[in-house]
Amino acid sequence: MTTIPIEALRQKKEHFERGADRRSLEDPRAELLHLEEQGELVVQKIQGDVITVPTKYGREKRIQKGHLWHHKSCGQCGHIPGYSTSIFWVMRKLGYDYHDPRDQTSCTAWNYYASATSNVAAQASVAVRNFAAAAETGYFPLVHCGTSYGHYKEVREELLTHPELRAEVREIMGKLGKELVFPEELVHYSEWFYAMRHEIAALQTRDLSGVRVTVHPACHYYKLVEGDAIYDPDVYGGQRTAVVTGLAQRLGADVREYSTWFDCCGFGFRHILVQRDFTRSFATMRKIEVMKEEADPDVVLTHDTGCVTTLDKSQFAAKAHERNVGVAVMSEAQFAALAMGAHPYKVCQLHWHSADYRPLLEKMGIDWEQAWAEFQEGLKKLEKGEKRYLDWDDVD
Repeated sequence: MTTIPIEALRQKKEHFERGADRRSLEDPRAELLHLEEQGELVVQKIQGDVITVPTKYGREKRIQKGHLWHHKSCGQCGHIPGYSTSIFWVMRKLGYDYHDPRDQTSCTAWNYYASATSNVAAQASVAVRNFAAAAETGYFPLVHCGTSYGHYKEVREELLTHPELRAEVREIMGKLGKELVFPEELVHYSEWFYAMRHEIAALQTRDLSGVRVTVHPACHYYKLVEGDAIYDPDVYGGQRTAVVTGLAQRLGADVREYSTWFDCCGFGFRHILVQRDFTRSFATMRKIEVMKEEADPDVVLTHDTGCVTTLDKSQFAAKAHERNVGVAVMSEAQFAALAMGAHPYKVCQLHWHSADYRPLLEKMGIDWEQAWAEFQEGLKKLEKGEKRYLDWDDVD
């Protein structure tokens, strides 16, 4: 059997140099503003309070704090609903307003990455239509899904590079009665959480100092158009993306190292469709088992829909084969919400997760049995027809 030389890969991944090369000089924001001056497109500007953060090759990225348009994730809403509700809950607790749109479409990146059966103009037009919808509300887009985020970064690169594509997209948008709109910055929700980590920690109610954490950085966040990802010299010496780790450290968790941090979670899009056993094997053998052997985490934190799903839901099959698995997996948004006192079921909805999360809750000082009983009481109201659904009044 051929094995991948982990140590050789690790040495290659551990260090990169920042210099005055092409990548360090790229500034998509400046290019967008230049095209706007030429009448090629409309740039939705960042407004209000802003936090500036460093990116991989030195460009400063601006993160708008409030008045945000939430570009939700298909997979989060369908498979991990507590992921999205945790993002909303944290933003509410911090006092920032937002818009939860009903006219957002899928980014369709799943089709693009899994099968490559679409075309560039169609992909770009879907992205621009969503951004035009955001601009019409006056709220600035915040993208929940790492795949949407990575895909939109690639769309931006294509639009910046190819005038013929811009013309084609403008024509399509014209038929919809919309303009070719692109936001000044593409912002992933995990970047917002990283930027807001000090405000989040200020409202922390639970002690996480005894919680052991490993972090899986999502490929579509930091490997696609890599220069736009956040890198902080105070986190991993600026040699890895800082978003999830920086937040976990600020919350006082014990973030631990493991050798295959750079590996994909195993999801792989095409793999999950046609080679699901490969996906499950990779997720457990290259990620979960390595984490358990080298770091013994209480929880794995990550920041993309597919990563949470794959690392969490692949463990049940491996457990049946007596593999060394069995560790909770969740997004850092859910982890932060728990740290701030969120209900594990009403808000974080951990009952949708497969791997056993209850030991983690106990370590965080959460009585999960009492919390489950409280959640069941809420469900009884739905069963009796007293309410159509639980709302924020039920969870605050």
